[in-house]
Amino acid sequence: MFPLRLGTRGSPLALTQADMVSAALRAAHGWSEEAIRIVPIRTTGDRIQDRALAEVGGKALWTKELDRALFDGDVDFAVHSMKDVETIRPEGIVIAAMLPRADVRDRLIGAETVAALPQGARIGTSSPRRAAQLRRLRPDLSVVLFRGNVDTRLAKLKQGEADATLLAAAGLDRLGRAEIGHAIPIETMLPAPAQGAVGIETLATRTEIARLIAAIDHGPTHRCVAAERAFLAALGADCRSPVAALAVEEGETIRLRAEILSEAGETQVGGEAVFAAEDPAGPATLGRDLLARADPALRALFAG
Repeated sequence: MFPLRLGTRGSPLALTQADMVSAALRAAHGWSEEAIRIVPIRTTGDRIQDRALAEVGGKALWTKELDRALFDGDVDFAVHSMKDVETIRPEGIVIAAMLPRADVRDRLIGAETVAALPQGARIGTSSPRRAAQLRRLRPDLSVVLFRGNVDTRLAKLKQGEADATLLAAAGLDRLGRAEIGHAIPIETMLPAPAQGAVGIETLATRTEIARLIAAIDHGPTHRCVAAERAFLAALGADCRSPVAALAVEEGETIRLRAEILSEAGETQVGGEAVFAAEDPAGPATLGRDLLARADPALRALFAG
């Protein structure tokens, strides 16, 4: 069985997250460093940097090569930023564990607050959610496409391609860049579903691998991210859909806050629901409620 082969994207952040998973598994099972071999796999999403995800295949651009490696037996399990994992996964692949969630907030680089951005400032982002939320807060802002890893985006900002950009606090922290940017309160910008969460997948048929991975599963993170993903599924949301959601455990229940927005941010419908943990009806009910209250143009951005 050993060494176990852990598939990952090859970006600095993805490799850091793979190292986190490897370290957690080795600590949980008392394994040596040789017990896990990290296998970098270049994904289509890493190769195509000049277009928005929605134009070239959506979130599957981050996962399809890793999925193929699982099915072909080239790796035993794979690590993902859960924010980048499409809601409906291929049959036969299971999310066996999630690490404890990190900071869910966005960080603004280029100004201390959204209000402090200059009039008409150019914001670099490829996220429909971030673009819509910023335009809702500041209709004068313009959005330019920023794709690439953290260093690529920071370099584009330094070169003057935009006046500011947004990055996930979790990624910056994991890369040792906690000093970069200013955290935006979730009351100002609700994060993307699953932001800050790292998931580990394997094949459903690899029950022994799944059992070993489950030893590092962080239950609260897994349950909350599952609720956010169930909400996305109820909406029929994809990478084109400006949507935000955050679930938090409160005792035996989960409180889910969410919002859907038009692409320009001029229309927003938000709400929250409290339901029993692992209750699949709770997230779906909230999703249907938001769609029911949305106008036809906003509802058309979702397939639910």
